[in-house]
Amino acid sequence: MAFKKDDNFGEWYSEVVVNSEIIEYHDIPGCYILRPWVMEIWELLKEFFDAEIKKLKSKSYYFPLFVTENVVQKKKDHFESFAPEVAWVTKTGNSELEAPIAIRPTSETVMYPYFAKWIRSHRNLPLRCNQWCSVVRWECSNPIPLIRSREFLWQEGHTVFATKEESDEEVLHILELYRRIYEEFLAVPVSKGRKSEMEKFAGGLYTTSVEAFIPNTGRGIQAATSNCLGQNFAKMFEIFFEGENDPTQKKKNKKDKRSLVWQNSWAYTTRSIGVMVMTHGDDKGLVLPPRVAPIQVIVIPDPLLEDADTAAIKGVCETIVYTLNQAGIRADLDARENHAPEWKYSHWEMKGVPLRIEIDVKDLANKQVRVVRRDNGAKVDIPSTDLVEHVKVLLDGIQDSLFETAKQKRDACIEVVHTWDEFTAALNDKKLILAPWCEEEEVEKDVRARTEGDLGSAKTLCAPFDQPDLPEGTVCFASGKPAKTWSFWGRSY
Repeated sequence: MAFKKDDNFGEWYSEVVVNSEIIEYHDIPGCYILRPWVMEIWELLKEFFDAEIKKLKSKSYYFPLFVTENVVQKKKDHFESFAPEVAWVTKTGNSELEAPIAIRPTSETVMYPYFAKWIRSHRNLPLRCNQWCSVVRWECSNPIPLIRSREFLWQEGHTVFATKEESDEEVLHILELYRRIYEEFLAVPVSKGRKSEMEKFAGGLYTTSVEAFIPNTGRGIQAATSNCLGQNFAKMFEIFFEGENDPTQKKKNKKDKRSLVWQNSWAYTTRSIGVMVMTHGDDKGLVLPPRVAPIQVIVIPDPLLEDADTAAIKGVCETIVYTLNQAGIRADLDARENHAPEWKYSHWEMKGVPLRIEIDVKDLANKQVRVVRRDNGAKVDIPSTDLVEHVKVLLDGIQDSLFETAKQKRDACIEVVHTWDEFTAALNDKKLILAPWCEEEEVEKDVRARTEGDLGSAKTLCAPFDQPDLPEGTVCFASGKPAKTWSFWGRSY
């Protein structure tokens, strides 16, 4: 590694994601090739999340990635928030298209005309659909691999209900699944909360999110969102249903008797993996939490002596890999003969494999193996007969340790402020700021304007659901008006 995490975070991150074989740079700036190592992590996350939403009876769909211009213009109030990032197709071959076609930055305008077609009565509800796909948002400022790219992978769920109560319940259920993805799988601490009116999803009723924080840069990052769209999109796209025992069911041309549906949308992206890299990586490269590591244990033979019984050592290594795999542990053998063991150690450390097992002649004779942890470098000799149980305990310990360490670092960055001077000092000190706020949009705009600089301006991240006590008489840090809530603030990605 040419760069150290604490010295030059941006260059360090760029080096890690390439050298660990997560991404390769593409010849179109802001677009990246996702290599097998990152795709396997994404598939592990997908396996968990897909199973959970299928319990909710969510169905898989795939909608086209193109949006016609007439739909965009018809729904421009929603689309305008994405307008600066929308990519357009204007010609095919050498011929200009009659009308340009947008490439989806999100799929509301693609999906909802068909929801209006499919939904007629309460019997069609709830409608729950999800698709795993890519979207394009033409980032022009500062693309960062996995964090801000011009094309990225995500899942987007879109659901339709008869009542607001059903909608509200699902919003929080999905948000909890996102928390689990980050905290239980990626070992990244997040805060659940509600976005401000300025920061909510365009056209929605309200937005909830999980928010992460990167201590090295002092920046928050929106990790995933679960949106209650209310009935705004139902009005735009004329999505109605006729209720049970509704006397208008058998009548025609009585549209005013029908009810508007309630809708949600929710999504998380491959940004989640970038957040994980930033949180756990070190000066040797990636550090992967065991639950998302494509290979949890790498086994490396080390003959030591030229006349060592390499065949016997390799045979034991193969048996260990087989035994671990049979126990449900993702293990692999690096038996390449054109690289020295030390090179292999460095290679797999760079790729972040949680555990390394080394076997040499002495280990063979003593019927033991040496196990090395990636997260802290600790080494322990384990009898071969007890290997599976020891490895399981070690993997669980690494998963827990990574989360607790990350949480301690994040919590150490949280600073509670009450005044503007305290706020600006904490912002300059790269803190995650918790401040009492009056919730007025003009005040939020003013905070952004007053903190604008080379590093970007401060913004609200979310009002956490876990609210500290707000004593009567507490005033907003920025306006001096009565405070209504505690909110996280900071610079963000």
